[in-house]
Formats: sequence, structure tokens, C-alpha cells
Amino acid sequence: MQKEILKKEIEKNYGKIALEDNTISCTPTPGVCCDINNISKDQASIIIGYNETELKSIPKESILGLGCGTPLQFADLNRGETVVDLGAGAGIDVFLSSKMIGDEGRVIGIDMTDEMLEKARKSAIKNNYKNVEFRKGDIEDRIPIEDNSADVVISNCVINLTSNKTNAFKEVYRILKKGSKGRMIISDLITTKEISKDNINTNNWCSCIDGALTKENYLKTIKDAGFQNIKILNEKIYMDESNFSDGRKITSITVRAITN
Repeated sequence: MQKEILKKEIEKNYGKIALEDNTISCTPTPGVCCDINNISKDQASIIIGYNETELKSIPKESILGLGCGTPLQFADLNRGETVVDLGAGAGIDVFLSSKMIGDEGRVIGIDMTDEMLEKARKSAIKNNYKNVEFRKGDIEDRIPIEDNSADVVISNCVINLTSNKTNAFKEVYRILKKGSKGRMIISDLITTKEISKDNINTNNWCSCIDGALTKENYLKTIKDAGFQNIKILNEKIYMDESNFSDGRKITSITVRAITN
């Protein structure tokens, strides 16, 4: 029951973000997995790590100031590859990826929020993107992608929103090509102290805080899903202990792993 309640709240929050024209915050604290208060969505994205010039090359409607990193910086995409973006939102990383993989490649954005999907699809049609598509899906249930079909899976601050992260990573593993050909590059948040199920705050979960795992447990879920050569490529403090009464810290990491 709690899992379904959390999913409904996540859809509600991110649906609201998709419908808002101005910069809003879905979090109690600025800068966590969402817009940063009192600045533009472009500025928020640049602070996270996106390139200003690249942002100008994609639909403005796709830039919402969301995320906790920039997995595309580490993805090393090649022309002709099939890329899947989990929690694609309004399509920022889908549209950036489409330019890297060329007309012979394909980018599929997955999201569970109808409002985000509608926003992304409208941008794709309006700006004549031919090598992208957006599909509705729950990444911890079953990603709507065929087995062994994706070269690369990317995600930006989304896995921590799931209730069963091991299932989510198993789904990623399922859709990736095998034999060390498939690779996953994701940015996400980890914590120094996990919150017990009895103390979960739905607002904090939707803000990517209460659903975060410790680094040890986060990497273990990736390994348990079957991935090899798991490496942390980037790591930085996102919220220090001054933000929490229990003294925990939230850290942003970017992780790369491959199939075997």
C-alpha cells in the first residue's frame, strides 16, 4: 500500500512540475533533485552541470532544472546507438542524446507521468526530432523495452524514487545488450543514513531524500542485478548534515556499470 501511495504522490508532484511555466520547487530544500529557488530553469541546469551552449540547442520546454548530475557527460555515446533514458521527464537528456547518436541511432525516453510525456512528445513533434520517442512505464515493474536491445541506459536522479531499487536495476540489466556491450550511466543521490519505512515522509521521498540508500547498499543493488565493473565516476556533497536534524548527508554520485 505504501508503495502505491508513494507512486501516486510522485506522479502528482512531477505532473505539477510539467504543467508549470515558471520555476517551482518540489522540495523543501532548494537544489535537491529539482528546481533551485529564485533562479531560472536554465541556471538550475547549469549549476547541476549541464553545458549552456548545449542547452540552447534543444527545446526550451524540455529544460526543467531537474536532476542531481549529468550522466551524459560520461556516457560516450556513439552514432547509431540505441539509448534509453529512465525518468526522461520533459526530454532534456533525450534531445541532447539524439544529437550525439545521429539519425541512424535511436533514443527512447521512459516516464510514468502523463503530463511529462505529453510535454516531451509535443516538443519532439514541434522541433522535428525523428530519432526519439517517449513511452510510459514504471521502471521498477517492467520497462517497456525489448530484452537485450539497448546499448546505453542513462538516468538522472530517478532510481532513488523507486521503492524497489534492485528490481529497477534488474530491469535495466534485462534491456541492455549483453557481453560487455551494454552500459549504464546514472546520476543519483545516496545518503549516510537510510530512513526506516516507519519514518518515511512522502514529501521527502518525492524530493529524492528519504528514498536514498547508503553508498554501500546502492552499489550492492547494482551488483545484485548482475552488473560488472561498477565505478563511481563523480561524487559531490549535495546536502550536508546542517540540513538534517539526524545528522545525515546526501551525496550526488554518477555511476557506470556494464553487462557481462
